[in-house]
Amino acid sequence: MAGAAKNDEPRAQSLTHSLLARAHSPDSTQRIYTDKIQHRPLLLRPSSPPPVATSGPGPDARAARRVARRRHLSQKTSKRRAAGLKPEPLSARQRRRMGLYDLPRDKQAYAVFEPLHALWLGYIREILGNELFTGGQTAAAKLASADIHGARVRVSRSSCPSRVGIEGIVVRDSRYAVQIVTRKNTVKLVPKEGTIFRVEVPAPGKPITTTSKQTQPHADSGQDEIFVFEILGDQFQTRSADRANRKFRAHFLDNL
Repeated sequence: MAGAAKNDEPRAQSLTHSLLARAHSPDSTQRIYTDKIQHRPLLLRPSSPPPVATSGPGPDARAARRVARRRHLSQKTSKRRAAGLKPEPLSARQRRRMGLYDLPRDKQAYAVFEPLHALWLGYIREILGNELFTGGQTAAAKLASADIHGARVRVSRSSCPSRVGIEGIVVRDSRYAVQIVTRKNTVKLVPKEGTIFRVEVPAPGKPITTTSKQTQPHADSGQDEIFVFEILGDQFQTRSADRANRKFRAHFLDNL
C-alpha cells in the first residue's frame, strides 16, 4: 500500500503541472506549485458542522434550531432556579389553562361589581376634570386611552340585533370583546366588532342610580348633569394596557 501511494505522487504531480502549464509559463508553473500546492494539506471533508446543525433552509435545519432553542431555554431556566431569581411570568396559554381570567359563578352578581363601578366613576371624573362639562377633542383623546374596567355600558347599536340593549358593568376588556355583568346576574360576552357602546358619567355630587328604574339621561331633571359618550367597538379593538401608551388621531369613518 505504501509503494502504491508513492507511485501515485509523481502521477498527481505531473497532472498538476500539466494543468498549470496550460495557463502559465514554466517558471510561473513551478513557482505556483511550490508556493501554493506542494506540502499543503488536502481537506477531504469540510471543517464546518454537518448540514443538520446549519441555519440553512429545510426541515432538518428547522428541527435543529428548535432543539437548540429548547436547550437554551432549559439552561436559562435552570440558571434562574439555581440563582434564586424571580421566575418568568406565565404565558397567555398557561393563564388560560389555569383559568386565571375565569369568573366564578358565585361572583357573577351585579351587586359585587357596583363598588368597582363607583371607583371607575371617580377615576374617569379625575381624568376628564372640567372637560366633563364641556367635552371636545381633548376629552375624546383622554377617553380613548382610558380604562373601561368598571364602566357601566349599554349596547346602543350593533350589527347583531340581539346584542342591542345589553347593559351592565364591564368586568373584562380584552382586545376583541367585552365581558359584561348584567343586572340579571348573568355574564355576557359582547364582541367589539360592529358594536357601539353608550357610557354615561354622572356629574360629581349626583347620586349613582343602582335600580333597574333608571332615569333617562335626556330627561328634564338632570339632563345637564350627565356626560354621555359612545365607544365605537371597531376602533376600540385594543387592550387597555396598549391604549394607555397609544396616541389616537381623528379619522373620517365612512361607515357612520
